[in-house]
Amino acid sequence: MKLRTLLLKLKLTSGFGIKSEYAFYKFLRNKYTVLPIEINFSALDIAKCVNLSNRYYDKFCKSFNSKEVNDSLNYHLEHVKFISILDENYPIGLKESYLPPIIIFYFGNISLIENKMLGVVGSRKNTDYAFKSLNMLIPKVVQSDIVVVSGLAAGVDKLSHQCTIANGGKAVAVIGTGLDIYYPRENEQLQRNIAINHLLISEYPVGSKPLRFHFPERNRIIAGLIDTLLVIEAKNKSGSLITANLALQNNRNVLAIPGRIDSLHSVGCNELILAGAKPVLSAKDIIEEFYYK
Repeated sequence: MKLRTLLLKLKLTSGFGIKSEYAFYKFLRNKYTVLPIEINFSALDIAKCVNLSNRYYDKFCKSFNSKEVNDSLNYHLEHVKFISILDENYPIGLKESYLPPIIIFYFGNISLIENKMLGVVGSRKNTDYAFKSLNMLIPKVVQSDIVVVSGLAAGVDKLSHQCTIANGGKAVAVIGTGLDIYYPRENEQLQRNIAINHLLISEYPVGSKPLRFHFPERNRIIAGLIDTLLVIEAKNKSGSLITANLALQNNRNVLAIPGRIDSLHSVGCNELILAGAKPVLSAKDIIEEFYYK
């Protein structure tokens, strides 16, 4: 089997999570000076390579050898675009980040990942302040040929995509479901637009539902893809702050829009600024992170 196909099969197999997937890739990098194109590994071989726990061993081996997984493999090979961590066009920054995905499924223009990229995250229940801030900042950002990356969730994510597209910019959406699943449902038209005219990314096979743990996993991809992260309206202990911490671990720039000290929506942003994040007062504060350093 081609090594690239084997990585895809692992992504489709139950009982093998993102840590095991990356552990297997690291095992291969350590074992081979030059990675082979073809490789012959059984489920048992793979389980031993990553020291798969007894809790998942039987589930993984059964799934790996199942007709269901082989049928899914054939479907994805024939109908779903993907890049693997072995491919030349896999983003270098993502490969060097925390737990990079071994497979990325996508619809749209994959070359967008070669551009300067600004991540935008924030509250799912934003106020009008986030809306006004985005409309003040995004137009000049996209005019500077910076691609805007977010997670297509409700709130700030959705607004950032909409504002980017409305101002003629390019959007990248990293989602926590299969490419064919719309979550939240009201984002369906926006997701279809991004899939056709921009770039839609997921590490989950088609048909994958919006499971709770998918979204913190999705956040690490955003943090790995982008050069700079902008946080808008984040409550204390929010998913946006998790993404910000991941971005800092990846040595990315983290920016935050300051907010009212009496607003729960601004606690996270204000605390980020206290901890050293750059406060954003104008689009220039964002653009200079890409061009003047």
